[in-house]
Amino acid sequence: MTDTAPTAIPPSSQLTLPDGRVEISPDAPVPSGPYANEDLLPVPVEKRTWNTYNFSALWVGMAHNTASWTLASGLIAVGMDWKQAVLTIALANVIVLVPMLLTGHAGPKYGIPFPVFARASFGVRGANLPAVVRALVACGWFGIQTWIGGEAIYFLAGKLIGDSWANASHVGGYAWTMWLSFAIFWAIQVAIIYRGMETIRRFENWAAPFVLLGAGVMLWWMASKAGGFGPLLDQPSKVGYGADFWKIFAPALMGMIGFWSTLSLNIPDFTRYGKSQKAQTWGQALGLPTTMTLFAFLSVMVTSGSQAVYGEAIWDPVQLAAKTDNVFGLLFALVTVLVATLSVNVAANLVSPAFDFSNIAPRKISFRAGALATCVLGVLIFPWKLYSDPQGYIFTWLGLVGGLLGTVAGILIADYWILRRGKLDLADLYRAGGRYWYDNGWNWRAVVAFLVGGVLAVGGANFAPLIDGRPIPALSSLADYGWAVGLGTSMVLYLVLMLATGQGRTGTREEAQV
Repeated sequence: MTDTAPTAIPPSSQLTLPDGRVEISPDAPVPSGPYANEDLLPVPVEKRTWNTYNFSALWVGMAHNTASWTLASGLIAVGMDWKQAVLTIALANVIVLVPMLLTGHAGPKYGIPFPVFARASFGVRGANLPAVVRALVACGWFGIQTWIGGEAIYFLAGKLIGDSWANASHVGGYAWTMWLSFAIFWAIQVAIIYRGMETIRRFENWAAPFVLLGAGVMLWWMASKAGGFGPLLDQPSKVGYGADFWKIFAPALMGMIGFWSTLSLNIPDFTRYGKSQKAQTWGQALGLPTTMTLFAFLSVMVTSGSQAVYGEAIWDPVQLAAKTDNVFGLLFALVTVLVATLSVNVAANLVSPAFDFSNIAPRKISFRAGALATCVLGVLIFPWKLYSDPQGYIFTWLGLVGGLLGTVAGILIADYWILRRGKLDLADLYRAGGRYWYDNGWNWRAVVAFLVGGVLAVGGANFAPLIDGRPIPALSSLADYGWAVGLGTSMVLYLVLMLATGQGRTGTREEAQV
C-alpha cells in the first residue's frame, strides 16, 4: 500500500449506538495499513467498561505521589503560606479540569487514544508533532519520578548500611551511591516493562490509600514535633498579599496547571475505556480537584511544620523523612515513596508515550519499544536538574510544559468542538487520502497555530536553570500566563486559518454523513 492510495472504507462503515458511542461496523473491514496497529485501533464498545468509580480511583492513584507532594510544598518553599498554596492548587485543578473533560470526550465516544484523536486536526501524519512533544514531556516526568524513587533507595540503604553509603565520594554533584540508586530504580522499571503491566495495576489497587496513610502519619509526626497543629497553621506568608504575592501567583498558577497539562491531552488514552460520557465526566470531576486539594493540604501543612521545627521549609518528603531518628518510621515513609512512585510512574508516564512513539511508525515501533525509548530519554533529559530546586521545578519546567501543551489543547478543542461538533470518521483516521489527510498527511494550519502559540507562550520565559536568559525578551510579559496564552492563541489562530482556507465547512459535511 502506498501512502496516497486510500482504502475503500466509506463513512457509513461506522456504527453509532443509541447512547452516542461509535465503533467500526461489525461487517466492515478493520482499518489496517501503515497508520494502524492493534494498540491504536478503536476499543470495541463491549470493552469500554470503566465507570465513575474507576475514573475517580484513577485520579486518586495519580494524585497520591511524591511529585504532587513536592508541587504543593514547593509553593511554601517559595514564600506562600498554607492557605495561599492550597488555594492556588485548588483553582488550578478546577481550571485544568475543563480542557480535561473536553479532550476526554472523544475517548468513550470513539474509543481512540490521543495520537489518533490528534490526527483529525493535525493530519494523519502531522499528529506525530503533538504526539512527540507530549511524549518528550512524559519522558521528563518519567525521569523526575525515577530520580525521586532513586532518592528513596539512597536514603533507605543509607540507614541500613551506614555512613559508608550515605557519605560516599561525589560524582557530578551527587554521591556515587545516589547515582547507583537512580540506576537501580530505573532498572526495576525496565524489568517491569518486559514482565508486563499487570503487576503494576495490582499495585495501584492499594498504593494510593497506602500513600495517603503515609502522608497522614507524616503530618501527625510533624505536628507532634512542632507541639501541635498551631505552629503549622501560624507560619506566615513571606510574600504577603500585596504586589510580591501577585508576582509569583500567576506563574505558580500556570505551573500548577502545567502539572496536569500532559494528562489533559492524553486523557483519551484512559477515557477510551469509559462506558459512557457520564462516567468519565463525573469520575474526573469528583476525582481530580478534590483529591489534589486534599493531598496539597497535607503536603503544605507538613512543609509548613518543617519550617517551624527546622527553621527552613523542606519541600522534598524524602529529605524530610531522613531527619527522623525512628528507623521504623523512616522505613515506612521511604517504602511508601518507593511503592507510590513505582506504581504511578509506570502507569502514568510509560503507557502514554509508548502510544505516542508507536504512532510514529505503527508497523515498526511496538508498545514495548516505545516504553523503552521513554526510559532512555527520561535519563537524557537530566531530571536531577529539573528537580534540584522549587524555582526551576515549578516556574521553568512546569511553566514551559504548560505553555506548549496548552497550545495543543487549544487546537484539539477548536477542531473537535467548534469545527466538527464532536463528529469524527473513524475509518479516515487510519487511512491516507481521506478527509484527515490534508496536504500529504499534514494540516499546515494546525502546525502554524502550534508554532505561533508556542512562541508566544514560552518565548519570553526564563529558562533558568536549563539555560541563561530569555530567548525573546520582548515576550517576557506573557511568560507568566504561558498556558492561557498558548491555549487561547492557538485556538483562535487555528479557527481563523481553517475558515479562511475553506476547511471550516468540514464539520458540516461530517455531521451530515456520520
